[in-house]
Amino acid sequence: MSVDFTLDQKRYLEGFTAGFSVRSRAPAAPSQKPMGPDAAHFEAQDRLVARGGKLTDQEKWKREEHPFDAYGRLVRQAKENAPPKPADNFRWRYYGLFYVAPTQSSYMLRLRIPNGIVTHWQFVGLADLAEHLGGGYLHVTTRANIQIREIEPRNAVDVVEAVQDLGLWSRGSGADNVRNITGTPTAGVDPQELIDTRPYARAMHHHILNDRSLYGLPRKFNIAFDGAGLIGALEDTNDVGFQAVDIPDGHGIEPGVYFRLALGGITGHKDFARDAGVLVHPDEAVEVADKILRVFIENGDRANRARARLKYVLDAWGFEKFMAAVEEKLGRALLRAPKGAVAPRPRQDRQAHIGAHRQKQAGLNWIGVSLPLGRLTPTQTRGLAEIARALGDGGLRLTVWQNLLITGVKDSDIARAIEAIEALGLATQVSPVRAGLVACTGSFGCRFAAADTKSDAAKIADHCETHAPMDTPINIHLTGCHHSCAQHYIGDVGLIGARVPINDEGDAVAGYHILVGGGFAEEAGIARVIFQNVKAEYTPRVVASLLRAYRDARLNELETFVSFARRLDLETLRGLAEAEFAE
Repeated sequence: MSVDFTLDQKRYLEGFTAGFSVRSRAPAAPSQKPMGPDAAHFEAQDRLVARGGKLTDQEKWKREEHPFDAYGRLVRQAKENAPPKPADNFRWRYYGLFYVAPTQSSYMLRLRIPNGIVTHWQFVGLADLAEHLGGGYLHVTTRANIQIREIEPRNAVDVVEAVQDLGLWSRGSGADNVRNITGTPTAGVDPQELIDTRPYARAMHHHILNDRSLYGLPRKFNIAFDGAGLIGALEDTNDVGFQAVDIPDGHGIEPGVYFRLALGGITGHKDFARDAGVLVHPDEAVEVADKILRVFIENGDRANRARARLKYVLDAWGFEKFMAAVEEKLGRALLRAPKGAVAPRPRQDRQAHIGAHRQKQAGLNWIGVSLPLGRLTPTQTRGLAEIARALGDGGLRLTVWQNLLITGVKDSDIARAIEAIEALGLATQVSPVRAGLVACTGSFGCRFAAADTKSDAAKIADHCETHAPMDTPINIHLTGCHHSCAQHYIGDVGLIGARVPINDEGDAVAGYHILVGGGFAEEAGIARVIFQNVKAEYTPRVVASLLRAYRDARLNELETFVSFARRLDLETLRGLAEAEFAE
């Protein structure tokens, strides 16, 4: 006799039988040494427990069942169109799938795109996936990456496998893993770059994809390669940043281009990657990064998610002890940078990600396309792919500024390409405010966000273009929560979502805390809070008042906003802005 179970009954039985399976995978007894690719992770967990510590739920979930061993259950859930329970919601992030309820009853898929480079035909394929399996749009992210959103559970497996059919990946793009490897967007075509980052980002990418022991870290981990080109990769906001530097002759080491190693960047925790005092030959970068990861695997915090990033190991140990542990795993000493050996790095151009710019190849150009806060429709995506195919070199480059570049455009084709871009409703020339505007997904698609950042960012740009036009680059970053996906601490003006109280009964509305004076690259620094609990409806006027205060009180036209904001104390800045707001 056959029995038809309800969905709830199936899920109960599934969980019941999984419990027996979990018991069979209980932590090894002290006398048993863990084996296999996950051994180092299990040993780190065991040491914590032996010291009387308590593993986080995420660490227990990883121990009970590795996500890569659970694909069959993801397939079954897709067939049932069933949402995941918390443990599986965490596990499926190993495949790049994030279930974002209650904001949306659907998955978001995040990709892995090394150095942010896609081919025209891959771009068309992503447009098809967004249209047929997602919500009908793509988001370009602040890690030069792409998200497909509003994927119903029944389509989760189809979209993961279809991405792989395109020669792209989502494996390890979420949860406690090394995220998308970023690099200089203009790598290989930039006239001022010291090194082409593409082969190193690609090598790091494939190294991670093919080594299971590098999955299941204490927390997420970011790696970036910056080749010293015109457009930065924000490598100093990463856990590991490889910064291309030139070493002239006369310093006791072979002259040439090296990567300077920077460690511990996490601007959401108010820290940039700091110079480790080490030079890495480019061909050794992947090996060095691998050993850094393994030291982190063994020593990262698995009891406190808030302190489980590389920064906190460095804070506790200091750089000298940490680098000694890395060298022990390497089996050799790393090359120390003699004082004064590193030549000044070329300065970035904060406007080079928008408009047409000459490449190092004679007669060729890249064109930076402004996207509306990183959002693309399938029609726009296909149109840009066709422009890249017909008028460029066939490739598109995503940037950390939520826009993209079309490379390899001939001098004679620039006007045609721009005309075609504008016909898609996109632009290659925008105001400084709109060019430097960055926003995370916000409450539209993230349950952590306290405000609708993308919508509010658009309103800020519209208002400021009319009421506070700028004649110099300006970066305004809106992030919805403390995770700081849009890195509000590094913006000239930064906004972080907040629930603003409106009465004594506990009612609140969407709003922001507003910060000023953040910077990156040559002007790296953490922004300071100037206004708290500003209702979202007032933020365009407040931001405009800050921009007008800068424009009216700067020393001269060469003084940047960040220099202005750091020159004055907060009380003075607040007074200037409030005077402008009252007008």
